[in-house]
Amino acid sequence: MAVDNSARKRGAWLRTIDGGEAPPTREVGGAPEPSGDDEFVEDCPQLRGRAGTGPWELWEELPGPVAGVEVTSFSDAFVEILGELGIEHAYGISGGAIVPFYDALSRSQLSVIHCRHEAGAAFAALEDSLASGRPTVVFTTTGPGITNALTGLVAARWEGAKVLFISAATPLAQTGRGAFQDTSFHTLPVGLFTAGSVFDYVETVAAPEQLARVARRLETGLAKVGGFVAHVSVPTDLQRAEVTRDRGVRRGSLMRMGCDPEAVASIAQELRDTSAGPTAIWVGFGARSAAPQIRALAERLGAAVMSSPRGKGVFPESHPQFIGVTGFAGHSHVKSWIERHRPQRVLVLGTRLGEFTTFWDPRMVPDQGFIHVDIDPDAGGEAYPLAYTRTVQAEIGAFVGALLEQLDDHVPATMPGRGYLGPQRLDPVEDRRVRPTFLMQCVQDGVVDAGARVMTEAGNAFAWGNHLLRFDEPNRYRVSTGFGSMGHAVTGVIGAALAEPGRKAVAIAGDGAMLMNSEISTAVQYGLPAVWIVLNDSQYGMIDHGMRHGGYAPESVSMPSTDFVAIARAMGADGVAVRDESELAAALEQAMRAEGPFVVDVHIDPNQRAPFLERADGLFKAKPWQGPPRA
Repeated sequence: MAVDNSARKRGAWLRTIDGGEAPPTREVGGAPEPSGDDEFVEDCPQLRGRAGTGPWELWEELPGPVAGVEVTSFSDAFVEILGELGIEHAYGISGGAIVPFYDALSRSQLSVIHCRHEAGAAFAALEDSLASGRPTVVFTTTGPGITNALTGLVAARWEGAKVLFISAATPLAQTGRGAFQDTSFHTLPVGLFTAGSVFDYVETVAAPEQLARVARRLETGLAKVGGFVAHVSVPTDLQRAEVTRDRGVRRGSLMRMGCDPEAVASIAQELRDTSAGPTAIWVGFGARSAAPQIRALAERLGAAVMSSPRGKGVFPESHPQFIGVTGFAGHSHVKSWIERHRPQRVLVLGTRLGEFTTFWDPRMVPDQGFIHVDIDPDAGGEAYPLAYTRTVQAEIGAFVGALLEQLDDHVPATMPGRGYLGPQRLDPVEDRRVRPTFLMQCVQDGVVDAGARVMTEAGNAFAWGNHLLRFDEPNRYRVSTGFGSMGHAVTGVIGAALAEPGRKAVAIAGDGAMLMNSEISTAVQYGLPAVWIVLNDSQYGMIDHGMRHGGYAPESVSMPSTDFVAIARAMGADGVAVRDESELAAALEQAMRAEGPFVVDVHIDPNQRAPFLERADGLFKAKPWQGPPRA
């Protein structure tokens, strides 16, 4: 069951699996195309109603494994399949009920990262997946092992990662009899064992013969464009069971998904017409694999480009056509530009325009509406249901590439107005706690510009990062503005570090998040080049600032002063404390030079408010909905 990893990395490819022989094909314009067999079309809904995704353009046969039949244990066979699916890293914590599978993992070619908490393992796995483009594994034992991992697994689903969760279950003969950590759909929440809001696919293994079906379903799910989170629950006795595994089975083909030429031509004609006003482009994290094409399109159209917080770097933030980040801790220049130059249409690429991207501000709605391109047809019109939205279901890279071909003869235009100029430079001030604004300036100079991958934690950290850090490349800034769990970045950073060992991975987090779970000990054990920059103000800063802004008195949001360098050194890492702005640049340079995990404990000014007050206004000052207006 070999998988072409290089093909999977190309966002425009979609793999579907058809059992046995490859489906019949016919020649169309020199390239083979599905024959139209009814059964095959039913299995591939993209071939029905081609207006959304267009014709299939290319077939490429998947390589197959060496033929043969092997009798082995379920766990050994399953682990071998995981390797064939392109998985290289597995994160989790072992326990009695998962030992047979864990033993097979440990003897395999996969790298196994034994973490300190299951939630940390799940966050690390999802960040590894997003950084590397490869699927990852999370493994846990029964009961609390599963529920501990749940927050990170939900985050993986929200973030669009590819993560396979493999958990232990109580043997059927023991369940319901008071077994220790009794685990089945009878004893744990039903959502853990059914596909739905947490998992795209769930399989509870009841017999070894299910392995072939599980492998097929995982292969098809991982082949899809976008995220895929699956849960395979395996009772302990079945982990040891014998299984006969067939080799040499032809699994199917790769098929490239194109775009409807008529739809592309129509949209190109719309974009050519600038008589009523300019065009703007709004990019998000979902467009990260199409960054070069998006830049070429923007320059050809002379379009202003804005990004969601998660989309920072998809379009270079230093580019003169970049007008700023929208939404949470975004830039006021975006709305100033829109009000002054009033784009007639906005091309939306790879963002659902949710709350932290738009705050659903009606001023962001263009006069002639949105052209919304996404692989999910439900994304269009979701945030602004009353705005005119032309939804295009397509892979963004394929769509923008086709659009550029249509605009090949278009004379490049000039964007009206100016782009976002960036934050004002600050000089260090001695004998005072570090201003977060100055800290971010030093992070830009010594961390971002040095090529590190940066993650900001839920709280004031991701407000400062969204607002002040600037990236010119995609996939170098990570922030969770959807699920937004504290503890995400401080643990996910080890996954990002493992995904690309030659690049520093840096988490910027508050002291509250660091006290939840940091996985520093795990980073020490595996020598991972992770860095934690701690905004140490002895309080939950965002809660304090938000409550004060909303007219509430913050209670019990402060905490005892914590020495994070002492904690890091006690676990075998290194670190440095910063109490003065003059010390900051040297401390960050030391962290970037460190070969192992390193903590920079920055004692910040607790009174400098982060730029998130628009969010606080939405929570505390928005009026309750009064229903539709009366006639």
